[in-house]
Amino acid sequence: MATPQRKLHPLEGIVAIFALFFVLALTVGFAQAQDHRKVMLRSASALVLDAQTGEVVINKNSDAVVPIASITKLMTAMVILDRGLELEQRVVVSRADIDAIKGTRSRLRTGSSLTRDELLLLALMASENRAAAALGRTYPGGMEAFVAAMNKKAAQLGMSDSRFVEPTGLSPANVASARDLAKLVEAAHGYPLIREYSTRDKATVKAYGRRLKFHNTNGLVRSSRWEIGLSKTGYISEAGRGLVMRVRLASKDLIVVLLDSWGKKSRIGDANRIRKWLESSASIRHDS
Repeated sequence: MATPQRKLHPLEGIVAIFALFFVLALTVGFAQAQDHRKVMLRSASALVLDAQTGEVVINKNSDAVVPIASITKLMTAMVILDRGLELEQRVVVSRADIDAIKGTRSRLRTGSSLTRDELLLLALMASENRAAAALGRTYPGGMEAFVAAMNKKAAQLGMSDSRFVEPTGLSPANVASARDLAKLVEAAHGYPLIREYSTRDKATVKAYGRRLKFHNTNGLVRSSRWEIGLSKTGYISEAGRGLVMRVRLASKDLIVVLLDSWGKKSRIGDANRIRKWLESSASIRHDS
């Protein structure tokens, strides 16, 4: 004799339906969570933007106004190029170009004669402070006119949180927000020479009768895993370690700004964490 089947109570049926819905939602939600999870970054401020659409991909304290160190040199380069100065003109490094703010050393001895083009290259690629100082000092009207041109350019770009007082970034009074620096990166990317020089791996110049070899301060330009269209690092104690780039990642052109990263390798670590997260997210979207 067949055992009679027990009929489900209406409430049991409702509970079963909700349980099934919960399991399905959990399964879908887990996959989506891989795409929307936060990236744990060691930089105090960070901003990643889609360069084409302006969409914010990652945002961490992007409105905080902080010292920007040698990221300043992107503005220095734009001001020089905007003025249309003769790049093959030779400039002599003088005692006025010695760092009196932080006391940093330089391999460019006073009395060395380099072209303005070489100074621009060393300032962007190797973050050479005396090179940047010499560019500002020999600007028409001198350093005062140069700094005024820097702040005027910042205003034109809508960098309302930014202020510049000198061309090297050694002064902590050179300040900006990550949001402003994204505007700076996008503007600087419009200059072919800045793109080329800021991403060059190494270069050799002749100064004071010696051949001096310099390398890019951003080791990522030497990695085949990265497609970098513009790069600049920065460091002073007040600013921590910073890095800005315009890169091609996960089939998108992105602006990456990382500021005040603790630890010598943290900014590079943050950049790699962002790349890994973006590529993982893109893979999940592609597979779904």
